[in-house]
Amino acid sequence: MRGCPSCINCVKVTARWHPKDAIREDLEEAPIFHPTEEEFKDTLTYIASLRSKAETYGICRIVPPTCWKPPCFLQREHVWEKSEFVAQIQRIDGHQVRRIDGHQEIMASACENTKNKRKRDVEVALGSQLCKRNTSTPNNHNVEECDCESEPGPKFSLKTFKEYADVFKNQYFNYNDKKKFIGSNIKLAIPEQSEPSVENIEGEYGRIVQNPSEEIEVLCCNKLEAGVFSSGFPIVSDPVAANAYPEYLKSGWNLNNILSGSLLSFESPDVSCNLDPNVSVGMCFSAVNWKVEEHHLYSLSYIHLGEPKVWYSVPGRFAVNFETIWKKYLPDLHAGKHHMHDTMEMQLSCSILKAEGIPVYRCVQYPREFVLVFPRVYHSGFYCGFNCSESVSFAPLEWLLHGQNAVDLYREQRKKTLFSYDKLLLGAANEAVRAQWETGLCMKSTSSDSLTYKGAYIKNEFLTKAFNTRIQSEILKRKFLTSSLVSQRMDEKFYATCRRECSICLCDLHLSAVGCSCSNDKFACLDHAKHFCSCTWSNKIFFYRYEISELNVLRQALDGKLSAVFKWAKEYLGLTLNSAASKRSKPRSENVGGSTFPAQDLHTKKSISQTAANKSKEKPLQLQEILNASKTKQNEEVSQVSQTSGDTHRSYGTHSKTKTDLLQSSCASGTKGMSSVGTKVDTEMDGSKVTISKKGDPKASKVSSVTNLRYLSFLQEHVLLDVSSDSTSTSSSDSEVA
Repeated sequence: MRGCPSCINCVKVTARWHPKDAIREDLEEAPIFHPTEEEFKDTLTYIASLRSKAETYGICRIVPPTCWKPPCFLQREHVWEKSEFVAQIQRIDGHQVRRIDGHQEIMASACENTKNKRKRDVEVALGSQLCKRNTSTPNNHNVEECDCESEPGPKFSLKTFKEYADVFKNQYFNYNDKKKFIGSNIKLAIPEQSEPSVENIEGEYGRIVQNPSEEIEVLCCNKLEAGVFSSGFPIVSDPVAANAYPEYLKSGWNLNNILSGSLLSFESPDVSCNLDPNVSVGMCFSAVNWKVEEHHLYSLSYIHLGEPKVWYSVPGRFAVNFETIWKKYLPDLHAGKHHMHDTMEMQLSCSILKAEGIPVYRCVQYPREFVLVFPRVYHSGFYCGFNCSESVSFAPLEWLLHGQNAVDLYREQRKKTLFSYDKLLLGAANEAVRAQWETGLCMKSTSSDSLTYKGAYIKNEFLTKAFNTRIQSEILKRKFLTSSLVSQRMDEKFYATCRRECSICLCDLHLSAVGCSCSNDKFACLDHAKHFCSCTWSNKIFFYRYEISELNVLRQALDGKLSAVFKWAKEYLGLTLNSAASKRSKPRSENVGGSTFPAQDLHTKKSISQTAANKSKEKPLQLQEILNASKTKQNEEVSQVSQTSGDTHRSYGTHSKTKTDLLQSSCASGTKGMSSVGTKVDTEMDGSKVTISKKGDPKASKVSSVTNLRYLSFLQEHVLLDVSSDSTSTSSSDSEVA
């Protein structure tokens, strides 16, 4: 009972603990990981390392190193005592459906010994208001439906909610206790008694939700926006926190930062802000119903303070089976609800799931620990007492294939997407090209930043597979449209007012769309091009962001083809090599191929940082000096190789001469373009001869391990760095680089 004439937040608990009737399933525990301090530094890399070990369970627990001691900013006075939220009322008795005596009889919301269980009106006191709810509607499978949706309740601060939660738990488990109320003028005298264990609470929770003897209502609040209410972690907008705890402000385990390191960072701020961290507050028996994350994203949860939370998980590979069982046992609840995979008001008990052959795993999360949920995993749980946690959804590279499956499922269910999958995929591909540009052409090392981890994008198997699959699908769908419709490239106005989506299936139209002259705001995806309006086919227009030929260049760049990397980076990312040269103030003795240059040779690279005019005048002299200085070193190494390679020395001589002529020609002309250099990067090994690919030569690049590394590295370090991106000089180079 909650509320009285003098106090709306007082509580009187008449129900009592029934330890002899406990219902607790024997479930296998999810894995627990203890990262070292070094492993813990790189958040997303560590999470990626857990996939092969924990994804089969759907969930895992991460215990941080002992050095991890972030402050809890929810306990600051202005948040703890003054920030208020509206609690939600949860009716949990009979909240789960279960088997009875081996039969498929289902009970929900009461058991046989509950007085007047079939028809009753429950009056709930909320201050001066009385709310009535009816739970008497039976369905065709003897399922008594319970109003398990949360109802708005009273307002609390974190301080007063904790007081309420503590009194409830003490009264419930201290069955000989006297009456107690929460009130400003009432002194609480809670007797000292040992706390019930997690197993005790779990057994009692199972009894309440499956075989109750009383009506039980609890309070919770599952979605407080951290950016509005408060995050438990330090944030940039709080200068005091930023200065006092810089290591936790920048940490990848600070849930406010993890989005910036995931694929969701490629979305616009107004979209990604909808996926910001949420703060959850609960009390003993507060339930988290079966749910799966939007777009099948990963989820990371952290308990700032309070008591443990018990999780249950069904691995993602059993998601379809889970949904089938849910429809089987609760057909009426499923009727008319196409989006049941997001959240479920009724819970299936673990006993039903196990009986149907679906594995369920258990995880107990304690304060200052993380729980990681993998894609498309159904998960539920409950709190063992007052609990304040924070969680966030995110999308690492490993999510991409799951993301495409989610898009297909949403299209089938005609459900609106939260963000554009294609935009994230293209953003990841561009980042991969940028990383290859920096490491392969600009000779930079990959960042060790725990959030961006650019090195992971280079030739990433998940990214490459997801991109190839998506482009292949796009090619098949465009094959007919491009030959029968007028085509038009998307411009800025296409996305000027809002994110475009199919008027039929609601899928995002970032990559391509079909419009009609009858409407400026109505579009369709390629699957529904014929169905979104009744106009003739000739009135429709095909819109595209990139041509297939352009997407193929990006695909080649992802595979590591250097000429494709250069072309995409220059034309679509606006990157320039001469701008990178100005940043290279120190000589580097090691290049991307692993070969080295003598220290005295590298001193000539200091001149790269001079003004543009001086570079233009001194460029031929610099290149000639480098060529002469490195030629002796290269010939010595090739001579060693020739002892085991027959006539490799003769091959290198031809190659070296061609290279000398090429560089001298480039120096003499002093041109900025790539027409004489870019076409010489791709070479071919034919027997004992090395040939240089000419313009339009489609042959693949296959060169010797010695000559190619030194030649390519030499070109990258000393020639390509001075190439201008002036639009006047790119016309001829672009075709050759491609």
